[in-house]
Amino acid sequence: MAISLAEWTEQLDSERRHLIRADRDIEEGWQRIRDQEDRARELNAGGRDAHQAERLVEVLKQTLTEWLRHRALIEQRIAYLRQQVGPE
Repeated sequence: MAISLAEWTEQLDSERRHLIRADRDIEEGWQRIRDQEDRARELNAGGRDAHQAERLVEVLKQTLTEWLRHRALIEQRIAYLRQQVGPE
């Protein structure tokens, strides 16, 4: 069954919305990392054990790396769909 231009366009619009959401999530992820790094520094400055806070920073960075990979996949999908839809 062939996919209609309208269906390709709908998929493209959907992926564009996903990209907007991914960008927002990534920016929020960077902010979470900065906030957690601040907390770890505060703990260290206060002479407290910051091991768990620092570990969380690493987990957040790993998560962000996966989000960035996912964003790249969305961009690839958008490029493919643009080819299917043609000039807009």
